[in-house]
Amino acid sequence: MFGFFQSNGPSLAYEPQKAVSDSNAGRITIVDIREPAEVKATGKAKGALHVPLAALRMKADPASPEQLPEFRAGKPVVLYCASGSRSQMAVRMLRQMGLEEVYNLGGLANWQMAGGTVGH
Repeated sequence: MFGFFQSNGPSLAYEPQKAVSDSNAGRITIVDIREPAEVKATGKAKGALHVPLAALRMKADPASPEQLPEFRAGKPVVLYCASGSRSQMAVRMLRQMGLEEVYNLGGLANWQMAGGTVGH
């Protein structure tokens, strides 16, 4: 009856405290998928790559000539947005494109509450 609460496949979430420590150690790539105005207003996670959601498919697709090297680095990619909704959809999209190690951090506040720093 409540099957929609069940997980389909591997977890899409990445624990915020682990994201902060893994990012600081260079073990993951953090990607902010918010719009430029959002990033300008609030800053972004320290060390995060900014790729707006509208450009994400082109910049992450292995078949695209515009794929960014960060998506080929062999490290897990952890996405975030303002609340976690857009990044959740983006993780699903990237996994459908064949990127396997892509996860959702949630929102920028998750990063901050886990002790992650924010810069401009």
